[in-house]
Amino acid sequence: MAIETTTELDGAWARFKRTGAQQERDELIVYYAPLVKYVASRIAAGLPQTVDQSDLVSYGMFGLIDAITKFDPERGFKFETYAISRIKGAVLDELRAIDWVPRSVRSKAKSVERAMSKLESKLHRAPTDDEIADELDISSDQLSGIYKQISSLGMVALDEMLSFNGSESLTFGDTLADRREGPVTTYERVEMRQLLADAINKMNEREKIVLTLYYYENLTLAEIGKVLGVTESRVCQIHTKAVLQLRSRLSTVDRELV
Repeated sequence: MAIETTTELDGAWARFKRTGAQQERDELIVYYAPLVKYVASRIAAGLPQTVDQSDLVSYGMFGLIDAITKFDPERGFKFETYAISRIKGAVLDELRAIDWVPRSVRSKAKSVERAMSKLESKLHRAPTDDEIADELDISSDQLSGIYKQISSLGMVALDEMLSFNGSESLTFGDTLADRREGPVTTYERVEMRQLLADAINKMNEREKIVLTLYYYENLTLAEIGKVLGVTESRVCQIHTKAVLQLRSRLSTVDRELV
């Protein structure tokens, strides 16, 4: 039977903790299931579109079951607070388990982003590779190696999902198109296009060219290399650095808006 009142909820908890019966546990799972969907939707907002939210819900259900099993109502804590933490942990653990990209590589990407953001705030311009390398206390060759490692990460692609100031999640590509979905959505898209344009305008000329040729002219990295007179590997590094800069700048804007 479905739990509808606080009294019924307290009774279900009491019976479950007293007997450990599956029926009471199932009633609690059904009652708290919306928590899983809530956590999954929040996590999904920062993931690529290739990740199915229903999979996140499935991962989160294991966290909910674990939370119900281990929760002690007599300690006086609110179950929702405890459960959300367990659900989120279960989802993230599963995502890490299926992620082919080593955590060390993702950590390096975050370090480069933080260094870019710090230097830009200090210098009021886009930092050079040498300046980024100095900030990270590594050599220029090591920084080039990091760019190569993280160039294939989905999290640095322009089709990554973004969420700004609690608004509807968008991709970078979505922000460049006006689909005329109403005044609010149109305003958000125009604002995002301006933010993206401002971020790109702060880059050096070569980075602007790479982004333009790759995303607007649909040239391959090899073709861009021929245009610029550099190797495909070098174009890949320039592209990676440019997108990391976009992430860093737009993330800074997001924090300022919140």
